[in-house]
Amino acid sequence: MLNFINDLIFYSIYNAACKIFLEKYNNILLDMKGIILAGGSGTRLYPITKVISKQLVPVYDKPMICYPLSMLMMLDITDILIISTPQDLPSIELFLGDGSDLGIKLRYAEQSAPNGIPEAFIIGEQFIGSDNVCLILGDNIFSMGHQFSILKEAVNQPLQGAKILAHHVSDPERFGVVEFDDSLKVLSLEEKPKNPKSNYAVVGLYFYDNTVVKYSKMLEPSQRGELEITDLNMLYLQKRELSVITLPRGTTWLDAGTPEALLDATLLISMIEKHQGLKLGCLEEVALRKGFISKEAFKALTKQYKDGSIYKKYLLQVLNEK
Repeated sequence: MLNFINDLIFYSIYNAACKIFLEKYNNILLDMKGIILAGGSGTRLYPITKVISKQLVPVYDKPMICYPLSMLMMLDITDILIISTPQDLPSIELFLGDGSDLGIKLRYAEQSAPNGIPEAFIIGEQFIGSDNVCLILGDNIFSMGHQFSILKEAVNQPLQGAKILAHHVSDPERFGVVEFDDSLKVLSLEEKPKNPKSNYAVVGLYFYDNTVVKYSKMLEPSQRGELEITDLNMLYLQKRELSVITLPRGTTWLDAGTPEALLDATLLISMIEKHQGLKLGCLEEVALRKGFISKEAFKALTKQYKDGSIYKKYLLQVLNEK
């Protein structure tokens, strides 16, 4: 009888401890899904985007969408929803497929009109399910080098609420601006303010817990008729559930949505690749180095490119190094 009582006490304490652990660290255990918002009509890039999706416009030697997709893959996010217009989605899907050749899962959904960034969470409600989610904008390009490990470490911390990334810029009035104190406590958010309270712009890479769908549905369209990402982040701020990660010095962040920015991105990536001999946004290489695919699967991928392709030559170099 005494043994039975001792066992009962042990299992009661064990179950209580498990419950406390799950409540406290539930967000660590949840998978992080990814969304690439590749919508919009690409008006700022006309007439280029009259005949091609903005996300398939080449940035140096590969389509633009390769860069945000590779960022999610480097963050170990392998279940990804790509949202684009009904006109552009077929060509994006034709280019990327279902992701199985890269060891990831790609799904697709339409955004019929440019109704704002938060609509991505409403469109992706079933995809998100009970998981946390990372959203990256399809025209945002990052170059981080060894600083990436700093971002990865910060992102891997428990997620309760939302995490936004901030980058120091010289012209903050062009962006959403975040103000924070020395302890990185967020104090305010403003959308393209005339008198910015800081030089830190909110970049197009966001991390949210599962309440993001509910919060997105609570938003009202702004004067320009869209759901605003700043309004969504404000909801988290009001509930004291918004944290900020500052991108380290030496990080480059580009919004490649204008001809000038597209040129800047191309020149930057060209310079980095020529000097380092390493490619940015190379999906096949990322998949191999992250262990998503085997060396044999990687070798098979190289065969889709014709002999004489500079890109294929690089992939074969990677193969020989492994």
